[in-house]
Amino acid sequence: MTRKTVNLLGSTGSVGQNTASLLKFHEDKFAVGVISAHSNVKDLAKQAMELRAAKAVIADEDLYGELKELLSNENIEVAAGREALIEASAEKANVTVCAISGFAGLESVMKATEQGGHIAIANKEPLVAAGELVKATAEKSGAVLLPVDSEHNAVFQVWEKGNRQAIENITLTASGGPFLNWSIDEIEKATPEQAVAHPNWSMGQKISVDSATLMNKGLEVIEASVLFDLPEDKIQVVIHPQSTIHAFVNYSDGSVLAHLGEPDMRIPILHALSWPGRLETNAPRLNPANLSELQFKQVDTQKFPALNLAREALKKGASARIILNASNEIAVAAFLKKKIAFRQITEICAEMMQKSYNNEDIQSLDGICSLDATVRRETENYILENCL
Repeated sequence: MTRKTVNLLGSTGSVGQNTASLLKFHEDKFAVGVISAHSNVKDLAKQAMELRAAKAVIADEDLYGELKELLSNENIEVAAGREALIEASAEKANVTVCAISGFAGLESVMKATEQGGHIAIANKEPLVAAGELVKATAEKSGAVLLPVDSEHNAVFQVWEKGNRQAIENITLTASGGPFLNWSIDEIEKATPEQAVAHPNWSMGQKISVDSATLMNKGLEVIEASVLFDLPEDKIQVVIHPQSTIHAFVNYSDGSVLAHLGEPDMRIPILHALSWPGRLETNAPRLNPANLSELQFKQVDTQKFPALNLAREALKKGASARIILNASNEIAVAAFLKKKIAFRQITEICAEMMQKSYNNEDIQSLDGICSLDATVRRETENYILENCL
């Protein structure tokens, strides 16, 4: 395996840190080009030095001086600001890991995809809001989209391209989050601290709340539909508290191929970094002898209505997906600031999806960003007027 160049966008978040640890572990296999962060300047500088990155970009341009000072003794190029980040995202690399959280990562995903190479997508929101545009761009540039979400990476690994016509459906697993065994009344009183305490995965606050509402699984249904060209009714979800099996692919001959692994993000990240080959991991190995039981059950959509709301958005079309994603990001942020109750996250999203927006251009990046911005303003106004 020849040494690959890797750009890491969003290096200080949960996925970014795990990716950085793998790049350091396999420093003889990977040369790091660009790394970026939004505002965590100290960690960015530390990573840049440890990974011997060629360039470090901080999105908050007010932190340029601090980053420059921290790296003053290093042969590392420094840049700051939104434009610098977009330009850096377009720099050539064998692999670009897109790990900027939320819709904010869309522009970087698009620029990285335009330059080609392997695009390891860890943030699902760009695919939820602009999946068709991202895929069309990849087809034009020759880029290969590699899913890093554990469930989609699992499907990717057991998806037999030569037998696509024989695939009946796929099943994504969900841990159920921290509130799996809570009553509806208990869930309504949940605090942000309780919502981010995921039982199996170590993740950022926003995705942890999404896992608690099961909105994350709903967004993953949309992401799977985009990535694998499947209709909504061909994508199932099952609760699997152990998070040992990440996905199933069901074939017409009765065969069911499942992907198993420890619930550790380094495993799917490394798969994307090394694809189409495989490298040794520093993550724990799954020992079947230690699996005392594997549990599965249907999702209780009365307790977790977000899943059906996401399915509704998928069936309605691209604009509904943009609306759902934007309103959810605003609602989750409000919940984390203790401005709304936990149950109101999904209620607010449902309310926003009932509104009409005067924006029909969702075929271009500008049009998608415009609708996203409009929905965010409307959601913030709705919370001010109805929830505070």
